[in-house]
Amino acid sequence: MTIDPIARFHRWYARARAARILQPEAMALATADARGRPTVRMVLLKHADRDGFVFYTNGHSRKGRELQRNPRAALVFHWDVLGRQVRIEGPVAEVDAAEADAYWATRPRASQLAALASEQSASIASRDALVARWQRLKRRFRGAPVPRPPHWTGYRVRPDSIEFWTHRDHRLHDRELFTRTRSGWTQLRLQP
Repeated sequence: MTIDPIARFHRWYARARAARILQPEAMALATADARGRPTVRMVLLKHADRDGFVFYTNGHSRKGRELQRNPRAALVFHWDVLGRQVRIEGPVAEVDAAEADAYWATRPRASQLAALASEQSASIASRDALVARWQRLKRRFRGAPVPRPPHWTGYRVRPDSIEFWTHRDHRLHDRELFTRTRSGWTQLRLQP
């Protein structure tokens, strides 16, 4: 009987939350430009289900531009306290506008203003300039909803593979790799 890797992810994620790990939703996101040069940064998981793992960002950012040109990514969750990691790889697609709008509506107002104020990954003269822009937007939208910029969106990584890694003594770690097939998932045990 093959284990459902999405269900296992949710069990591991629930355990990480129960362990009171600071930001268990933090995940490393690796992308690559059109020439294959990789880059990695931390983002926050906002939703995970059978369709994939969703995070939100500015589509004009470096990661957004890279995903536009090379729509594949890798994710890593590392829960050191539990001795666990989850690695996910797969193609990436933008969520639709309705899904992005629904998530935008749940964000704190100050975070909405920050997303509107920041031209993510672009240079800026100073932090003061960014804060001043945020303050202007705060005054401009006082008493009114903050609109979601059309380039601020979500991305869904649809896993082709999910690896579960568990720390063991003497570097004899457990590694289980699930690979998506047309009929479901295959499961392999990998050597550490």
